[in-house]
Amino acid sequence: MSLLKSCHKILLVSAGTKTFEYFTALLPQSEFSLELCGSAGEARRLLIETPPDILIIDTPLSDEFGIELARSAAELPMGVMLLVKADIADKAAYDVEDVGALVLAKPNARQAFYGSVRLLAALSVRLKKMETKNKSLQEKMADIRAVNRAKWLLIDKMNMSEQDAHYFIEKRAMDARISRREVAESIIRTYDA
Repeated sequence: MSLLKSCHKILLVSAGTKTFEYFTALLPQSEFSLELCGSAGEARRLLIETPPDILIIDTPLSDEFGIELARSAAELPMGVMLLVKADIADKAAYDVEDVGALVLAKPNARQAFYGSVRLLAALSVRLKKMETKNKSLQEKMADIRAVNRAKWLLIDKMNMSEQDAHYFIEKRAMDARISRREVAESIIRTYDA
């Protein structure tokens, strides 16, 4: 049984088009779609509008070197790679290693670049799964906080025991066919004015 894999979107930030042409020829179009932008400012705008799976920064850029862009982009759930001249690769790696960006010296071997892009694609998938799980956990925590706040309001304002307050919220949610959080928020609006 074969599973269809999605095409990884790559945003290449480069002052020139030769790098784009090189990467387009190197990366299989069935696995990667490549978009080019020419400056860090344009890249920041595109990262907000339609974030890619992988960001590749071919340094230096026209409006900044690229390290600042890499550091800010690394906060998003994507793989980030900096392509820098070999003589400054170690310094660049030191500057971005704390945010998890990858530095690749240029010129580089085709296999090293392709392997690095595959690694970033896998990292991007993993980061997106973790982000989804994190959002789910944050929602559950918000639900628990709301229900606990409502229970304490019922205890304080209605002189219920904690068990009675819990039962009250559960029963009202079941009877109204709404979530416990919706019931809790209603209670909070009523008694926490």
